[in-house]
Amino acid sequence: MLNRRHLRVKVLQALYAYHLSENKVVKVLEKRLLESVDEVYEMYIWLLALLAEVSDYAMIDADERANKYLPTENDLNANVKLHSNKFINLLKEHNDYQSLLKKYKVSWSFDPEVVKTIFNILKESEQYQAYLNNSDSSLRSEKEIIKYIYKKIIKVTPSVEQVFEEKFINWPVDKEVLEAMLAKTFSNFQSENAAENKLAQISPAWHEDREFILDLLGRTISFDEEYQQYISDKTRNWDAERIAIIDVLLMKMAITELVHFPSIPVKVTMNEYIEIAKEFSTPKSNLFINGILDKILDDLKQAGKIRKTGRGLIE
Repeated sequence: MLNRRHLRVKVLQALYAYHLSENKVVKVLEKRLLESVDEVYEMYIWLLALLAEVSDYAMIDADERANKYLPTENDLNANVKLHSNKFINLLKEHNDYQSLLKKYKVSWSFDPEVVKTIFNILKESEQYQAYLNNSDSSLRSEKEIIKYIYKKIIKVTPSVEQVFEEKFINWPVDKEVLEAMLAKTFSNFQSENAAENKLAQISPAWHEDREFILDLLGRTISFDEEYQQYISDKTRNWDAERIAIIDVLLMKMAITELVHFPSIPVKVTMNEYIEIAKEFSTPKSNLFINGILDKILDDLKQAGKIRKTGRGLIE
C-alpha cells in the first residue's frame, strides 16, 4: 500500500513534470497526479493477473507435453495441481478482481512468452516439485507456492522485469509498494468463500491521503515564489545553477508541510524529505537539504508561521 512517503514521491514527480512543462494548468496536473496513483493499483491487478495466468499455464504445458511426438509416461500424466490452486481460484471468483480486470483491460496475451518463461523456470525448481508432491491442500499451504513464484521468479527474472518496466514507467519506483500490496492480499485471503476476502487497498485511508497529496501539490505551487525566496536567502553563497531542481522542489514541499499542515510533526516532515533526497537526488543532497531547512525552520518559528497541534507539536 502507498504510505505517506510514497505519496510525497508522487507529488515530487508531479511537481518535477510541472517544472519542465509549458502547460501550467494545475487542474491538469492534479488529474495526472491522481492517475499516477491509480496506475499503482493497475500494476497490482496486472501482477495478480500474471500469477493467475502462470497457474493456467500448467494446463497448456500439460497439453504440449501430451502431444509431443514421443511423449513419456510422465508427459502423458503431467501434474496440473497448480491450475486448481485454491488462492488463484478464489482470486478468479472475486467480483472486485474481475471488475478491475475489465477496468484496466488486463490481458497478458500481448506477450505470452512472459508467462511461459515464468512457468518454465518454476517447473525446474525444487519448490515446485515439493508443491506437486505435497498432500496439504489448505489455503495457507496453497498460497506458499504463489508467494514463491512472485518472490523468487517474477521479482528476479530480468526479462520479466523488463516487460513491467516497458509497460509501466514508474515500475522501478513503485514495485516496492506492489510487494507490500501482494503481502496484504495474501494476508487478507483467509476464507475459502471468495466474497469474504478482500483485495489490498491503495492506501490505508485513501480519502484522507487523496486530500493530502492534492493539498500538498496545490499549496507548493501557490506559494512557489515565496518559498523560493526563503531558499534563495539561505543559499546566497551557492551557485544557483548547481543546486539540483529536485533539491529545490523537496525543500519547497517541506516548507509547505511545515507551514500548512498543522497535524504533521516538524520532525516527521524534516526526516521524510531528507530520506526522499537520499533516494531521488544527489549523494550529498540530504545533508544540503537538512542544513538549509534547519535555517529556514528557525526563521519560520521566529515569524510565528509554525503552528502545530495535537501530537504535531514543534518539540
